[in-house]
Parts: sequence; C-alpha cells; structure tokens
Amino acid sequence: MKQLNYIKMEFPAKSVNEGFARAAAAAFAAQLDPTMEQLGDIRTAVSEAVTNAIVHAYPDTVGQVQMRLRILEGEQLEIMVRDKGRGIPDVKKAMEPMFSTGGEERSGMGFTIMSSFMDGLRVRSAVGRGTTVTMRKRIQTKAGA
Repeated sequence: MKQLNYIKMEFPAKSVNEGFARAAAAAFAAQLDPTMEQLGDIRTAVSEAVTNAIVHAYPDTVGQVQMRLRILEGEQLEIMVRDKGRGIPDVKKAMEPMFSTGGEERSGMGFTIMSSFMDGLRVRSAVGRGTTVTMRKRIQTKAGA
C-alpha cells in the first residue's frame, strides 16, 4: 500500500507521556475525518500499546518508546508502537485475555482491547530486543457513513 503521509516520534517510557501519544495519534488521524467513535477507538488502542511498552518492556528502568503513524491508500491508518525493552517470550500466550506479567493491578486485557478497537493487530517480539505492535484501522469517513 502506498504511504500518503506519516509522522514518527520517540519519547521516554514514562506514564506521563501516554496521554501525549494518545492525543498525537488522534490529531494525526483527524486528517482522515474520522467519526468521534473512531477517534475514541484510536486513542484507546494507542493508550494500551504505549502503556504496555511502559509497564512491561521497561519494568525497572526508563527506556524509549517509538511511535510511527502512517496514512495509507484506502483510508487506512497504521499505528506502530515499538520498544527496545525485555521482549515477550511467548507472544501467543501474552495475547490471551487475562494474561499479564504486570502484577495483580493489571487486567491482562491490553492486546484484547487493541484487537477489538482496530481492524488489524500484529505483535512481533524478541526476548532482550523489544516488541513492535502494529495496528491498522480503516477510517470510514463521516461523509461516507
């Protein structure tokens, strides 16, 4: 698919930056004229992906989170969230609802939520090298709704 526009950003894996990432993704997606519901879906999915990187990739340190957003042909929004943290030993297991390595205060629903709000979700990870979460959403414009 042809890329029509993109942004890249990098920020410290601190919880205060999760809200910024969520707002930046929604602002970038706004050029596709999404509905309020679609913007909410995007914000929620980005929040989950970035929070996962902050909590799970860097449990004892502050690393970096990279986020790239692309507008692709066919009114597709692609969101990539990448960390260079500890990685996920078993991605399939990690994607099961209620599975968490973050302690009792974590619901284990992050990947399930991302998947339910986006049209596509791909997770790639290597232990000791980090994780990349790529999500896609087709934006049904308000005019076409």
